[in-house]
Amino acid sequence: MDNTGKEKEAIQLMAEADKKVKSSHSFLGGMFGGNSKIEEACDMYARAANMFKMAKNWNGAGNAFCQAAKLHMQLQSKHDAATSFVDAGNAYKKADPQGFFKLICLPLYLPFPSFFQMHPKEAISCLNAAIDIYTDMGRFTIAAKHHITIAEVYESELVDIEKAIAHYEQAADYYKGEESNSSANKCLLKVASYSAQLEQYQKAVEIYEQVGTNTMDNPLLKYSAKEYFFKAALCHFIVDELNAKLAVEKYEEMFPAFSDSRECKLLKKLLEAHEEQNSEAFTEAVKEFDSVSRLDQWLTTMLLRIKKTIQGDAGDLK
Repeated sequence: MDNTGKEKEAIQLMAEADKKVKSSHSFLGGMFGGNSKIEEACDMYARAANMFKMAKNWNGAGNAFCQAAKLHMQLQSKHDAATSFVDAGNAYKKADPQGFFKLICLPLYLPFPSFFQMHPKEAISCLNAAIDIYTDMGRFTIAAKHHITIAEVYESELVDIEKAIAHYEQAADYYKGEESNSSANKCLLKVASYSAQLEQYQKAVEIYEQVGTNTMDNPLLKYSAKEYFFKAALCHFIVDELNAKLAVEKYEEMFPAFSDSRECKLLKKLLEAHEEQNSEAFTEAVKEFDSVSRLDQWLTTMLLRIKKTIQGDAGDLK
């Protein structure tokens, strides 16, 4: 369907809204219905944004929603301003001038030109503005949700893991404050996963142990506790074999069901192979585990890091 007509109409509405805003700032405009003109302009920007959306001009929609949000702030309509900033952020997220460059850059591991990072950054700026409003209103659960969205933009679009971690941590803090512990744990597990990848093992261990301890007494969640203790032990193992041994003993004592898990049995085999500096036994234990429970990328990375500490190891799991 050809939506060029909608796009032209949206551009015209934007121009009319701009005129309304300018006239409201004049001396006479201020005396005679300045606020009503701002309200009319707000409505025009919102209508223009929706027309841009229909035409799939996401950059235009983002700009229009952003203008509407700023006017809502001027009118002290905080909730409407926050909603418009979120709409702007979501529109900017969809504006993807990177398509062609992704085809070229990703296979060659080339960085994206800085110009093509503009829209994700605009999305983040708008979502941060919404977060400021929601926290000021005491709406911390909604603010946490938008911190997660920003974290995901940093993960997938800008590939800035440190910043993604910071936003997941902030989301977790807000969820904890609102007693949404399950949502907080999801964010913390993201932080732990990325921290381990960045070789911040102590931070990862603390989170995995905390979440594991929180879930092991919950009938619905205790099955997941063994996974968190397993990951904590692997992080210990990368740093020091003895620490890993002591950690496994501690987890078995805290959570007896861990002793019978395949994860615990694997850890004991790996510890034995590592103590003997036997890379073949290490690889065989991993293969056996992988044949039943497929290893994901994170586990594979951590196990490779441990295996590389065995003298004379080739550095793979084959």
